[in-house]
Amino acid sequence: IAPHSSNNNIMASSTALMRKLLLVFISLIIAQSAQSFTTGAVSSGRTNTQLSAKPKKKPIKQRDEIPANLRRKVSAKRDPLGHVIPAELKQVGAGGSANPRLRPQGKAREAGLNNPSLLKIFGGSARGRRLDSPTVYLRPMMGKVREAVYSTFTSFGLYDYSVRHLDCFAGSGSVGLESLSRGAKHCTFCDLSEDCCAAIERNVKWCQFDGDDHTTQIVNSDVLQLLRNPTSVGVPDGEKFGIITICPPYEEVVYADLMDAVCNSPVVQDDTIVLLEYPIELLGELPPVYSGEKNTMVGIRNRKYGRTIIAMYIINPTGRIENAESRPMEFLMAD
Repeated sequence: IAPHSSNNNIMASSTALMRKLLLVFISLIIAQSAQSFTTGAVSSGRTNTQLSAKPKKKPIKQRDEIPANLRRKVSAKRDPLGHVIPAELKQVGAGGSANPRLRPQGKAREAGLNNPSLLKIFGGSARGRRLDSPTVYLRPMMGKVREAVYSTFTSFGLYDYSVRHLDCFAGSGSVGLESLSRGAKHCTFCDLSEDCCAAIERNVKWCQFDGDDHTTQIVNSDVLQLLRNPTSVGVPDGEKFGIITICPPYEEVVYADLMDAVCNSPVVQDDTIVLLEYPIELLGELPPVYSGEKNTMVGIRNRKYGRTIIAMYIINPTGRIENAESRPMEFLMAD
């Protein structure tokens, strides 16, 4: 009987040991499964986070220096318009725009040439008034461009107060006269041509801006001289302007000089809006921000109209001008 009892005890002990080993094995499997599940969940979460995360935007490189291309005169040839070609120079059967050569701006027309521009005021109190043109060749701002420009000026709220306008390279004065028609209280016109200044004087009277409601000044001078030393050409000391428009003959100016002169000019103030017209050949060259010795110009618009580009800057923005926010991408885009 005793040996049989011993065998039973051994078998019971073995069975108990096997149960313990089985429980340990099962516990290890459960722990390993739980760890794998947790690791997979974390990994999946990271993957989902990476997939749903927005790509980081590349920082915009803002240039505040004037590129070398703006430091020399640009080659921007333009085909002459049909209505500025003397009849004796037109080629029969070649269309109304045929002309063997381009006449430089500022040169006198041949005798008998009709009015070349047929300019008129597009909006405001003098809407529809046709403007007289000087007897030199001009390429004035296109009508659709002028309308777009003044729509933008109005959106800025520039005519909600007594804004003063400086029209550089004024020609017939169409840009400044449009501003007076839309609400500007004063405009100073500057052009180097005496003929242009005479035409501006006639147009001011024709549009009835010589009364008590408006004041004007016509300066027969180089634009750079006016911007750098305004009192030397008759502009009153301390005179400031809220709008400055610069629409030069493309091939006769150096744009770097113009930008530097207007940025550091005594006639600008905080929030002055500067418009600069330039040819498509320089698209992408104007800096979105330009820091001069005295002021900083921040680019707020840079729009293409055919082969004409209109850039707008604001001097030392304070936030007072509505909708005049910085738009660097418009300056950095190549097309």
